[in-house]
Amino acid sequence: MVNPAIIAYVEQEILPRYEHFDAAHQRNHADEVIERSLALAKHYDVDENMVYTIAVYHDTGLCEGRDTHHLVSGRIIREDKKLRDWFTEDQIETMAQAAEDHRASSGHEPRSIYGKIVAEADRLISPEKVIRRTIQFTQDHFPDYDKEQQFQRFREHLMEKYSDTGYLKLWLPESENAPRLEELRKTIRDEHKMREAFEKEFNKTK
Repeated sequence: MVNPAIIAYVEQEILPRYEHFDAAHQRNHADEVIERSLALAKHYDVDENMVYTIAVYHDTGLCEGRDTHHLVSGRIIREDKKLRDWFTEDQIETMAQAAEDHRASSGHEPRSIYGKIVAEADRLISPEKVIRRTIQFTQDHFPDYDKEQQFQRFREHLMEKYSDTGYLKLWLPESENAPRLEELRKTIRDEHKMREAFEKEFNKTK
C-alpha cells in the first residue's frame, strides 16, 4: 500500500501540474500510468512507494518542453526536498534515473526494474488511445496544419514509433501491451485502415 502521506503531497503539489500540459499529457494520463505501474509492480520485488512516485513525476518535465522532458523530470525528482521525508538518496537517484529512462525514443534499455515498469506503463498501448493522443498532440502543437497535413504527421509518427520497424520496445512480459501493439500494427500496415482510423478520431477531437 502506498504511503498516504506521499499520496496527499503529490495530489496537492505535483499532479495538478499536468493540467498545464498538452491534451495527450493531462492528469488522466498520469493517473493511467500510476495505475498500470502499480499493477505491474505486483509481479516484482520492488518498493511500491517508489513505483508510485516515479509514475507521478514521469512527465513533469514537460514544463520545459517535450524534447528533454524525461531528463527534466529526473531533475525535478532530485531537487524535490520533500521526497527526502520518505526516501533515501539512493532511492531518489533510482527514481530520477527511471524517469529519465521512461521515454520510448531514449534509445537505451532502462537502467533498473523501476525504469522498465514506468516505461512499460507509459506505453498504454490501446490502439484507439494511441490514435486519439497522436491526433491531439498534432492539433495542440501544429495548429496551423490543415487536415491532410495533420494526417501525414499522424501517419509519420505511427510509422516511426509503432510500426514493425518502429523504435518502441516492450520491456516486461507481464504487460498486456504485446497483443495490443500487434493490433495497432495491423492498422498501420494497411493505409486504408490507417486513414479510416484517423478520420474517425479526427472528427471526435476537433
